Amino acid sequence: MIHLTGTMTCPPDRLDSVRAALPVHVALTRAEPGCVQFDVTEPEQGVFAVSEIFADRPAFDAHQSRAASSDWARTTDGLPRDYSVTEK
Repeated sequence: MIHLTGTMTCPPDRLDSVRAALPVHVALTRAEPGCVQFDVTEPEQGVFAVSEIFADRPAFDAHQSRAASSDWARTTDGLPRDYSVTEK
C-alpha cells in the first residue's frame, strides 16, 4: 500500500479555479485501478488536505503519471505542496 498525505496551499486569486477543478480530479482518481482511498478537503480557506491510498507502487505511479498531464495539473501548477509518501 502507498499512502500520500499532506497539504496543498492555494492563494485567494486561484481558489475559484482550484475548487472548480477538484470534483473532476477526485472522480477521475477514484476511478483509477488500484485507488483504495482518495480524499481532498479544505479544512481552512486555501489549504487543501490530501489523503491518498493506492494498492501498490504501479497503481500509485500510474496515478502520478495521469495526474501530471491533467487539467488538474495545469490548474494547480506552481502551488506549494507538502506531501509525505509512505509504503507499507
